[in-house]
Amino acid sequence: MSASSSSSAPSTGTRQSRRQTGTVLDSIISGVLIDLRERQLMVSEASLRGAIDLLAAPLDPLPALRRPGLSVISEVKRSSPSKGALAEIPDPAALARRYQAGGAAAISVLTERRRFSGTLADLDDVRAAVSIPVLRKDFVVTEYQVLEARAHGADIVLLIVAALDDRELASLYRLVVSLGMTPLVEVHTPDEARRAADLGAGLIGVNARNLKTLKVDTSNFGRLLDLLPDQAVKVAESGILSLDDAVDAHRAGADAILVGEALVRAEDPAALISQISAATAPSVAAHTPAHESADPAPSGGS
Repeated sequence: MSASSSSSAPSTGTRQSRRQTGTVLDSIISGVLIDLRERQLMVSEASLRGAIDLLAAPLDPLPALRRPGLSVISEVKRSSPSKGALAEIPDPAALARRYQAGGAAAISVLTERRRFSGTLADLDDVRAAVSIPVLRKDFVVTEYQVLEARAHGADIVLLIVAALDDRELASLYRLVVSLGMTPLVEVHTPDEARRAADLGAGLIGVNARNLKTLKVDTSNFGRLLDLLPDQAVKVAESGILSLDDAVDAHRAGADAILVGEALVRAEDPAALISQISAATAPSVAAHTPAHESADPAPSGGS
């Protein structure tokens, strides 16, 4: 959507102070809120709602994510706090089309600028280029950001439990759903997993990264699995470094994986997605050891 001037203060403004998490989230969200205030001065909430009214209904990602085998949410990701620069990605739309051609169930687009080098323009470009659901991956802590996500064509919105108190989480979750989008509720700890379950989340991501140390422990998924609702779609996030890692995540109970670094660094990302799908197809996954599931895939991270 194009920006329009607003002479009035936005009604969904940022909070002046936030509770501190004691993790990397604090500094990231501080920058996010500074950038957000600049956008709010340029585009009013009313403008966002007007743009939303003109859009077709959001796409439902759950049917594809529930398909037999392991679904892949493929990410457009230029950099990260833990790994630094990953890939330039001058044409996010072209990369997204390659993801879709490989069989991705959805596309994740980083829109955070300071640490991940993403923009809302990336989201616009990807949405226009593909016909599958698109996730806005950012540090969403205000209603304005949810409206912004829908106005730019997002079908899925990331909500990080660690960044939100119970009131904020419930309020943002309801707003996402009311706009027809699907919340991806991300958890890192048993307490966060229980909060996501209490919320009734139908799409839950288990992140293997420790937010205090930034270290990755892929066994975190297995530790939290039993705390999640049986009917929820469960997504393994971070630490998917190879084809074998993807197969292991599926065997641990993941319905889907979210993969960024491994794909943006792969010579042929579409082929890697296809390999993951083939290696976790029901007839293959039931009988083949992970290290024999397919030809070795390029390694990376997520």
